[in-house]
Amino acid sequence: MTQTTVPVIFDLDGTLVDPAGGITDGIAGALAASGLPVPDPDLLAAMIGPKLSDSLLSVAMVPADRLDSVIRLYRQHYLAKGIAQSRLYPGIKSVLETFADEGRPVAVATQKPEGLAHIVLQHHGIAGLFQTIRGSADDESSTDGPAGKADIIAAALTDLSTHHAIMVGDRAQDVAGAIANGLDCIGVGWGFAPDGELELAGAVTVVENTGDMVTAIGRLGSIHTAAMSEVRNDGIV
Repeated sequence: MTQTTVPVIFDLDGTLVDPAGGITDGIAGALAASGLPVPDPDLLAAMIGPKLSDSLLSVAMVPADRLDSVIRLYRQHYLAKGIAQSRLYPGIKSVLETFADEGRPVAVATQKPEGLAHIVLQHHGIAGLFQTIRGSADDESSTDGPAGKADIIAAALTDLSTHHAIMVGDRAQDVAGAIANGLDCIGVGWGFAPDGELELAGAVTVVENTGDMVTAIGRLGSIHTAAMSEVRNDGIV
């Protein structure tokens, strides 16, 4: 394995794509249409990243027996308007295209429903740059499928046929999921984590722009390559 082939697994919302109100407006609209209280803007923003059903239950305090209907209203808004409101963060497409030219495999691991993640990435013209796109069950209230971010990352690793990769994300769940799979996680400061969340969760570094992100990926890639060389030289693998 060379430095340029150490895979990178990216989170989606808050890492690759700025929802730009598409998610929070949709949640607020679905709650209001259901006659339920709408959390303040800070709490709505905190709901971006974790699994939507979990956030609706724990943050918006949606009754469990009304969860399916609220999610359905939200998805109708998101498909009709929310995706169009979103945009790629500056420099992301260029980075992904460069990695593709270098032969570095890249993947997406998101708690957004997997089918919807494909739609979002296709909307932005970057779906074809990823070797695999993994997400949560398309039925968000279902208990089937991956239990959380760690399982989604594990599925991406399986698709990539490797145990060695670098995770990039914007929330504590990304860091925890990476650590659970034995991966380092680079935190991005342009997402939705409150100050200090990524550092406290155990991110190896937090970057503020895509240039610094690429530098951090290169540095970690070199460390991975050196460590794997040592293992091969010791005759263990």
